[in-house]
Amino acid sequence: MSLTGTAFLTTLIVLSVVAVALPLLLWSRLRGPRVVRVAARMLMLLFAQGTAVALVFTLVNNANNLYDGWSDLLGTASHVQQAADLGPDGTGGIALEQLPRVEQRFTGAGGPAMHAAGGVRVTQLRGRVSGVNAEVYVWLPPQYDEPAYRNHRFPVVEVLPGYPGSAKAWFGALHAHEQLLPLMRSGRIAPFILVAPRTSLLPGVDTGCANVPGTVNADTWLSVDVPKMVKDNFRAEPAPGGWAVAGYSAGAHCALKLAVAHPDRYRAAVSLSGYNDPIGERDSLTARTPALRAANNPLLLLRRATTPPPVSLYLSGQPHDGYEAATAVRRAAAAPTNVHVVHVPRSAGGHTMALWRPQVVPAFRWLSEQLGRHHVAARGATPLAPSTVGSTHAAPASDTAWRADAGRRR
Repeated sequence: MSLTGTAFLTTLIVLSVVAVALPLLLWSRLRGPRVVRVAARMLMLLFAQGTAVALVFTLVNNANNLYDGWSDLLGTASHVQQAADLGPDGTGGIALEQLPRVEQRFTGAGGPAMHAAGGVRVTQLRGRVSGVNAEVYVWLPPQYDEPAYRNHRFPVVEVLPGYPGSAKAWFGALHAHEQLLPLMRSGRIAPFILVAPRTSLLPGVDTGCANVPGTVNADTWLSVDVPKMVKDNFRAEPAPGGWAVAGYSAGAHCALKLAVAHPDRYRAAVSLSGYNDPIGERDSLTARTPALRAANNPLLLLRRATTPPPVSLYLSGQPHDGYEAATAVRRAAAAPTNVHVVHVPRSAGGHTMALWRPQVVPAFRWLSEQLGRHHVAARGATPLAPSTVGSTHAAPASDTAWRADAGRRR
């Protein structure tokens, strides 16, 4: 029985009702020695508490897309088949353009919100370079299947969850595709292909989206294998000009690091409540040694870069939850690196999906300016203007606007 399935949730609801009914019906009717009656009552109370806790956990898990299945929850799943030393560029010297075409079979994804806004599809991808074998979810914009655009290539955004977190989270908990669909149809946001690869690759640990020889090649999985598969199976724009990466929490750290480390693969990144030092996630693989922390800290990568990377960065955060990390990146950046910082007030809520959900549309409007210069607008719609975003600090969001928007989506 699936952890996130309807059958499991229904079973828990039924058991919870039974657990409440049992004491009401049997508490005073129990017979036998006192010790037996006490033991039976204790068992009924434990049963009621256990089912209540399980039901609440399941509802929270389904609402926030934390764990996909039992193996994720119990920390027994590994999606790493091998982790060779692939060198500083994460390719192991392989000429990627000479690799054979990756042809994948996609099916409709199951789960809450997966059938909304045209539907999300999923495939099991075996990364030929990274040695990772995991699922990848793809959502196509409304223009993709229209005959008028059959020769058009579309910009791509890889979307990454936090830790723990399911690759489905951007579609399930954040409803990104449902929020963006009408805006893409009207031409107010560029028609991006959204790609959500699995990031929980090792049991009980956050990979930090890094390559650690002998352990995992998460960076190569995300920045090499997944993009190649997408470009081989869909009409995607070439990298880096048509590619971006976005994430929240631990996924925000990954998005920023991938863009700064690979400006030849990504043109832009969105970081919602991210951090720079990998130690920001206590279960991060890259927080275990000083060398790994330094090698995977995007702030240090920017400071040490011989040539500033030509990437645009959208960084949002609250005080003590991403904002200070964002302003540190802005101070360290030099042209052509473009940094856009958004201050989110405390009144908007805490480190939850309710905070990030209303940020999806503003972030994708910004991405449209960065990558959507040649986007496809709906017939009769006015195309987006060229980007005018500079390397400046964005005006703080209105307390009232953020509070109202977050409140509507809780």
